[in-house]
Amino acid sequence: MSSISGKTDIDWDAFAAALAPVEVITEPVLIKKRSRDFFWYSPILNAELKRCFGDLVARPKTPDEMAHTLSVAYAQDAPIVLRGGGTGNYGQSVPMDGGLIIDTTAMNTVLEVGEGYVKAQAGALMADINTALEASGQEMAMFPSTKDIATVGGFVAGGSAGIGSIANGALRDPGNIVSLTAMTAEATPQARVFDGADALHIHHAWGLNGVITDVTLRTVPKRDWVGCIATFDTYEAAYAAGLAIAEATDIARKLLTTVDARICAYFPKLEGHIRPEKHLLVSMIPIEDRDVFSALIKTMGGHVDLMLTDAEREAAGLPHVYDFSYNHTTLQVLKADRSATYQQIGCPIPPDPKAIAALRPKLGDDVWMHHEFARVGGEIVTFDLPIIWFTSAERLAEINATYEANGFAVYDAHTWNVEGGGLKADYNHLAWKKRMDPKGLLNAAKSRFWADIAHLTPDEIAALDQAGG
Repeated sequence: MSSISGKTDIDWDAFAAALAPVEVITEPVLIKKRSRDFFWYSPILNAELKRCFGDLVARPKTPDEMAHTLSVAYAQDAPIVLRGGGTGNYGQSVPMDGGLIIDTTAMNTVLEVGEGYVKAQAGALMADINTALEASGQEMAMFPSTKDIATVGGFVAGGSAGIGSIANGALRDPGNIVSLTAMTAEATPQARVFDGADALHIHHAWGLNGVITDVTLRTVPKRDWVGCIATFDTYEAAYAAGLAIAEATDIARKLLTTVDARICAYFPKLEGHIRPEKHLLVSMIPIEDRDVFSALIKTMGGHVDLMLTDAEREAAGLPHVYDFSYNHTTLQVLKADRSATYQQIGCPIPPDPKAIAALRPKLGDDVWMHHEFARVGGEIVTFDLPIIWFTSAERLAEINATYEANGFAVYDAHTWNVEGGGLKADYNHLAWKKRMDPKGLLNAAKSRFWADIAHLTPDEIAALDQAGG
């Protein structure tokens, strides 16, 4: 089998044979399909990544099969990319150097449910884990809006927050990742357990520094959540109401999202259920807090358009409210018009409705705001995932500069580097990469800095933090 990527000179037929009994996928069409994620959210990434393909897909079903797969790849110096549900937006699972794609979705067992935690293999779907928790009266502390197709390993390797973060913090906050097991890419792969804060050595590194095989996450007591959509005459009023609910001591919340009225035209399933041409506050609150929530919305000048239990929502034929939050909002727009894109913006802390009001006219009519409320390190924060009507890279740079000039941080969604747009090297992650992946086989192209420091020892790489890089 010749190289599909055109970037490797490995005998892929012999490689596939050596992987037995591990399941492999050799059909070029299917390999190319598994070389994709949601990078097409960005027209810039789409142009840069759409012709990047792997050469072979392996689907190990057990840790032993994973170890065997890694051993064969190590012997052949094969580049490796890990892939779960493929819901990442930045090309995390795109094989830049060709090589082997390891699909983790066959390792999908929920291993243990305990009081306050759940342990599952990396390829388990977030939705399936949540279902497995129901009998114990628990639920996930947070999950991505793509939970039906996202894997827990992918969430830990590439995610940072999600539905539930306004209540339970970011994924990296203490206690949310209880532990994880990551395997080394060596001749004889070793499984290493990272407990507590040590899990951050592996978290959010896009699979560069170890192959996650199982994850133990914090759980919380299950509550009867009600999906709510309130409407407001101005975006600033919706944002101010979101902040008031985030700060309220007598209302619990699992989701707080504000959406520009113009985006609502791309939510056809809400037509007839919400007031037209109004700005949205999308939320999930416990059923017992409905009256307090409604009173606060009224005080803030809003109107509660929808307030539905899951049973009521299903009877009405409506989607979950979190389908209008996080990156699902972008997805809804892109389904109708591929000329749109988005960005990731960190807002000044503490959140300030006046700052949002001052910024909106400066951005222009091609930027439609969409904010998510979360807690990070105990503080209430917001971040903007705006819909941007893309015309050119130059105009996108202008929008980024406008945000930054007004005190908003740009976490560029249009770069395929793990360090992001302008972020400094994470030498802690890269030191662990050297320990776990001495040859640099794991997704190495995704780091802007790896090639320059790959010759150093782990301790020498870690010391670069203290030396200022």
